[in-house]
Amino acid sequence: MSIQDVIKNSVLEAFAYGGNLSVDAVLEILLSLVISFVVGLIIYRVYRIFFGGVVFSRSFCATLVGMCVLTCMVTLAISTNIVISLGMVGALSIVRFRTAIKDPMDLLYLFWAITAGITVGAGMYLLAFAGSAMMILVIALLYARQKRAGIYILVVHYEGDLAGDQVFRELGRMKYQLKSKTLRGEVAEMTIELTCRKDNTVFTERIRNLEGVKDVTLIEYNGEYHG
Repeated sequence: MSIQDVIKNSVLEAFAYGGNLSVDAVLEILLSLVISFVVGLIIYRVYRIFFGGVVFSRSFCATLVGMCVLTCMVTLAISTNIVISLGMVGALSIVRFRTAIKDPMDLLYLFWAITAGITVGAGMYLLAFAGSAMMILVIALLYARQKRAGIYILVVHYEGDLAGDQVFRELGRMKYQLKSKTLRGEVAEMTIELTCRKDNTVFTERIRNLEGVKDVTLIEYNGEYHG
């Protein structure tokens, strides 16, 4: 059979596809859409549990579920024949997405939703659930590590060089790095990036009680802080 015959048969199938759906085909389509919706809800739930940003976006969560279902639908349509697949490629090629993704983890969830929808649409249900389980395990392990120790920005206003030296002594063996130091008359502002456990921030009280220290600010850094 030549390529012309394949395309011709695909065109004929495209016109006859809507009216010749068997009961098994309808059930398979419905099953794929339901499973993609369930997987999308799982991704939504994982994103909500492990969200570490500043503002939680419900619209982004709805996008994850919808993306999973839509990619499943596209995969089901493409798998029918060549004509529909070429039409889908042409239609999707003119779409431009300009929404900025600030957190790289959001890209991970989006790609997870897309690949899960494609996998379910291809009928690989076990692979979709197994891959989702592996992703949950990876995110949980990374989140547990992040929960034990976090990156913080310490901002201290003080007077006198002695107070600045005492601040570094109070940090002790903590992992830190001086980011900036600004002098405004007799008052100095020092910004330090440090790593510490989230349940061990008592050092801020000791720094605040130092002679010459005006105020202390501790900010958790998650990639979205702009000074």
